[in-house]
Amino acid sequence: MRDTLPVTILSGSLGAGKTTLLNHLLTEAGDRDIAVLVNDMGTVNVDAELIAEGSELDVDDGVAELSNGCICCELQDDLETAVVRLASDRDFDALVVESSGISEPAPVARLFTTESRVAALYRVDTLVTVLDTRLFLDSFAGETPERRGVVEANAGGDSNDTAADDTDRPLSDLMVEQVELSNLVVLNKTDLCTDEELDEAEELVGALQPDAETIRTTFSQVDPDQLFDRALFDQNEINDLPGWKRALADAGHSHGEDSHGQEAETHEGDSGHGHDGHHHPEEVYGVTSFTYRRRRPFHPDRLADVLRDLPSGVVRSKGTVWLAGAELRVVIGQAGPSIRAEAQGPWIASLPEVEQDMYRSNRPDLDWHDEHGDRRTELVFIGTDYDEDALRTALDDALVTDEEWTDSESLTGPFPAEQGDETVIRSP
Repeated sequence: MRDTLPVTILSGSLGAGKTTLLNHLLTEAGDRDIAVLVNDMGTVNVDAELIAEGSELDVDDGVAELSNGCICCELQDDLETAVVRLASDRDFDALVVESSGISEPAPVARLFTTESRVAALYRVDTLVTVLDTRLFLDSFAGETPERRGVVEANAGGDSNDTAADDTDRPLSDLMVEQVELSNLVVLNKTDLCTDEELDEAEELVGALQPDAETIRTTFSQVDPDQLFDRALFDQNEINDLPGWKRALADAGHSHGEDSHGQEAETHEGDSGHGHDGHHHPEEVYGVTSFTYRRRRPFHPDRLADVLRDLPSGVVRSKGTVWLAGAELRVVIGQAGPSIRAEAQGPWIASLPEVEQDMYRSNRPDLDWHDEHGDRRTELVFIGTDYDEDALRTALDDALVTDEEWTDSESLTGPFPAEQGDETVIRSP
């Protein structure tokens, strides 16, 4: 039986240069035989036609076409069928799967890593994200890029397209998610940026995904050896790729309390300046991160005000918050100008004692407080040129007072109240 085939999963927003990169790879493949699987959001698969035209291939002879949806969701079954058929019908050395301009790479990668017909034939080699570097920088500098749903509807020519339910989600969300779930980032269109801006872009990528390699390009001119046979993907680490998760893990824990019931933490590398839970990566271009932890709930309205007023220098924030008057964990996700909140499951401490004991026995490392249980806030902030002390103070001021905590059931705010619900806290 032959070895499994390496797969390169290619992501990037619309117009970043993915199709140009694919044509370049097919032209410069050398001795490699490359199969390409492409997907477009429109009713006509423009990408497949462009790749076939640029590489002098017919669509039926090396480019498998998927249409009318995103390969990581609606067409997941079609994707599985297509890649199995390719492996059965043709001999090739590597497969490139180009996900549509509005999809994240993780679900596609999981298709090749779970026990299935696909995983028996293939192995993921590298997750590659192509960035329009100018757009990437502008998205976090006060500019307002076109939103995902708007691009999507325009591409499909039908504003009632299934995925148009996501019209309130800006492109910055997608770019951040694609960078966070990548092994290699192609900074394309570098001719539109200064050297200093390119350095800043690389540092931002490093903050969002510390282990990602970066390649600077114009017109997606990348040496194929930089993308193929790299073995950069580790399926055991796919859930831990984002930089915000790394920051939470690296921040460390020690448990004491101050007089306000707030968690007091000290960490290796702190210099006694009173910042609990903070972690600073190498500050070459001013990109820093810190972790905010508290054992006191937020006043929902005041926290919403702080989030809506986050400084523009904060590129990414993510984590779980404890809201007064609510027994659901709420996850905050911010990318540039977009901030969304999603209600997840209940705090374990809010469950009956028998269920608490069951959950705690299955999670021996669970951080448990004698009075508050697992209720706590953990938020990571990543960005450039923002006042960390001022942001910490604003967050502290958004915590409930002792009097408010006593009557917290009466507090309300804009956050979701039902498990699985999601609300937009700030949009461009």
